[in-house]
Amino acid sequence: MNPFDRRPTYFFGVYHWRERLRRIGASLSLFGAAVVVGRRGGRLRRLLAALVGVTALVRAGTTARRLLSPVPWALDRPKYDALASLLPLGDVDRALDVGCGSGRSLVGLAPHLPSSTHVVGLDVFDDRVILGNGPQLARRNGARAGIDVSPAAGDASRLPFSDDAFDVVTACRVAHDVPETRRDALFDELRRVCAEDGTVGLLELPITPEGVSDHEAYWRRCLGDAGLSVERVATVERPGFSDEPYVAIAATPTA
Repeated sequence: MNPFDRRPTYFFGVYHWRERLRRIGASLSLFGAAVVVGRRGGRLRRLLAALVGVTALVRAGTTARRLLSPVPWALDRPKYDALASLLPLGDVDRALDVGCGSGRSLVGLAPHLPSSTHVVGLDVFDDRVILGNGPQLARRNGARAGIDVSPAAGDASRLPFSDDAFDVVTACRVAHDVPETRRDALFDELRRVCAEDGTVGLLELPITPEGVSDHEAYWRRCLGDAGLSVERVATVERPGFSDEPYVAIAATPTA
């Protein structure tokens, strides 16, 4: 193996970094307070302080490990391969990935796209949730995967594109993050910007409104209500959640 022939390296950002750093800070502050109290008390107080301090350190360590979940440079390719297998990507001229974020889904789909495909990645690019999330990162990760990405900032429920603009429109793990009050608008927009002979691809987690147990049926219904006919469906096991798989769906505009 050639030591200089290395796989491209990616960086997809650190998820929920603000919340997790706050939790780490709170745990370390509690540990510091426990140390101070333990030094000034008797045996019982020192014992209780030690218990609190150890608990705080464990919580800080657990949260610190979660900073690397999902791992910022890892892809978990099988779910994107499953979605790609349902889509006619071999001769796509224009593709749109809604909610591309830092480019994880773009990199996941890249091996299945022709090098000539014009790929647009849309996101709000909010780095308050994902550290480093921005158009530059999406473009860089896409380039390392061999595709030329044109990032576009915008709202998934109000896409800034004309009707029938794309041959393939994908939305990977984003629909569940859209508030329920705007979710119908999201699917209507996916349908609107998809060419009449194009395909919409959805990759989703089993996260649905309260009281909905069949997540596959729910996402199929969302697509159907927007005027999209479900053509193919696949499920992909999630590491550590074998009974809660991803669902990948390909749908085409109805007449």
